[in-house]
Amino acid sequence: MNFKDLGIDLYQLVAVVAICGFTILAALLFRYFFNRFVKKQVIMSGNDPTRYRFISHLLTAMIYIIGFGWAFSHIDALRTLAASLLAGAGIAAVAIGFASQAAISNIIGGLFIVLFKPYRINDRITLASGKGGVVEDITLRHTVIRDFENRRIIIPNSIISNETLVNADLTDERIVKWVDIGISYNSDIDLAKKIIREEIMAHPVLIDGRNAEQIEKGDPQVPVRVISLGESSVNLRAWAWVASQQDSAALGWDTLESIKKRFDKEGIEIPFPHRTIYMRKE
Repeated sequence: MNFKDLGIDLYQLVAVVAICGFTILAALLFRYFFNRFVKKQVIMSGNDPTRYRFISHLLTAMIYIIGFGWAFSHIDALRTLAASLLAGAGIAAVAIGFASQAAISNIIGGLFIVLFKPYRINDRITLASGKGGVVEDITLRHTVIRDFENRRIIIPNSIISNETLVNADLTDERIVKWVDIGISYNSDIDLAKKIIREEIMAHPVLIDGRNAEQIEKGDPQVPVRVISLGESSVNLRAWAWVASQQDSAALGWDTLESIKKRFDKEGIEIPFPHRTIYMRKE
């Protein structure tokens, strides 16, 4: 069997191969130069890369569709086959519609995400399931999230667009970090609050989250209050403002250690469970 038996001559074969090769090259060059343009826009002007990345995926898909469609149109046998199948086009359209329903809903979901921006690339989000991380990419089909263990979570756009999520970077990237510590009932509450405030104030990532009215009133930069009286502890909470999620984690870990060391020096006790055991002789 040769190509002529299939209704394909050498000219058609060369044209198809050339057009397919040109299509692949055009798509690669487009993505390369478009990504360079996006990086320049993000670095120089600070624009949000989300819409650029989605447009890149969309135009790349269009280049492949147009290029491969143009290539296959040069094969007479395929054109004849298409004409013979035209009578069954209605049934085929219904079948394709059902088969592509999920794909279309993902594309529409991605388009709505780009338009209404519940989250953007590089935002830190947490899903209702408890999973979360940094948005790495929004493709035509799915959203890629890099979790804090450097693993990727792949979620179809049609699903995540209907998901309830928490966006830590929407409108305001600052975070108020709670530092909760319990002290024993016989410890000095005022001294414990003073130590907590001083240790947090000494941390380099702390920022001033007060507004002008609070500053004018003289409200403390780091409030420390008693939030509850537990079974064996007086529970204190400090509010500390930081610029990002990473700073929040660093401040929490560092101050817990430094506060514990100060408590040991100043005689502030952190309670722990005690058990009294009675031994009965038979």
